[in-house]
Amino acid sequence: LKDIQYVLSMYYDKLEYIRFDSNIGKFVGYTAYGVKNAERLNNDPSIIGARKAQSETYCLNNVGID
Repeated sequence: LKDIQYVLSMYYDKLEYIRFDSNIGKFVGYTAYGVKNAERLNNDPSIIGARKAQSETYCLNNVGID
């Protein structure tokens, strides 16, 4: 799983405002709204743990499909 990257991006009105990147291991905000929510989400260990587990759950099962 070292070369596999899980990315969760959230958009509003065609503008990306927040992204979770499994290589970084945290949320990154791209707008004022996104930065505020990234700080809130990064301070919740259960959300960060769930997103890190998603990379193993989703990517590991689907890596052989492509």
